[in-house]
Amino acid sequence: MTLSRESMEALKLMGLTDYETQAYVGLTSLISANATEISLATNVPRSKVYPVLKSLVEKGFIEMNRGKPLKFTVIPPHEVFKKSRNHIRNTMEQAEAELNLVYESQIPQVPAPIWLLHGQEKIVNKELEIISRTKESLFIMGGLMFPREPEMLNNALKKPINKGVNIKMLTAPSCFMDDVEIPIQKTLENLPIEIKFFPVPFIKLVVRDKKEMMIAFCKLSGNNALSETAIAIWNQYQEFVDTISGIYDFIWNTDFFNQDSQLLFKS
Repeated sequence: MTLSRESMEALKLMGLTDYETQAYVGLTSLISANATEISLATNVPRSKVYPVLKSLVEKGFIEMNRGKPLKFTVIPPHEVFKKSRNHIRNTMEQAEAELNLVYESQIPQVPAPIWLLHGQEKIVNKELEIISRTKESLFIMGGLMFPREPEMLNNALKKPINKGVNIKMLTAPSCFMDDVEIPIQKTLENLPIEIKFFPVPFIKLVVRDKKEMMIAFCKLSGNNALSETAIAIWNQYQEFVDTISGIYDFIWNTDFFNQDSQLLFKS
């Protein structure tokens, strides 16, 4: 049996060597076989096949049945992949958490912790990264959003919501980007967060834990934003973040954005 290169790479990502991959792929066709049969079917050398099969047993890909000769039976791929997927995800989440601790502790030590980001992909990726590292509070002003960004936010906010993060969002019901209308309210209105919809300016603001922030903007053509001109400022200057956080709190609490104003706008 011949697998695609992508499938072979997936098995290697799950921790298999080349010979182990050959043996496991071959045994998924044979279902159950002895070492000699597996060697002949997979081109794994006879001198290597027993160590390879023993390793596959230890890694949970196949089972060994006692008897003469020894027979090996493949474990159904959906069971193997489910177990490996969970292991890989847990390992990556642990590594991400550890590296984020190092990353966040060192950024404030950089002489000038302020950076410019150009282009919608880099801006959205940084926004999602900031959201993923939120621990206590998150403020978002969404007067400027790129295509598919509301859907991405909808998914990205689930993690901080589950962690009990205090999330407040003030965003336009929709905006036009490159002559395409972005349906913000329709996508985000059912999120279990404090959210207010109002025609705020064409600006994106994200403030995490009152320690880190990003503000993005771009050139306009009438009421249409031009994505190719998008630029963002990302920084962790505490004084700057404190100032912006104070402005955001003021805007959020002003009577101009109370519930009556929103209902009037919707009508």
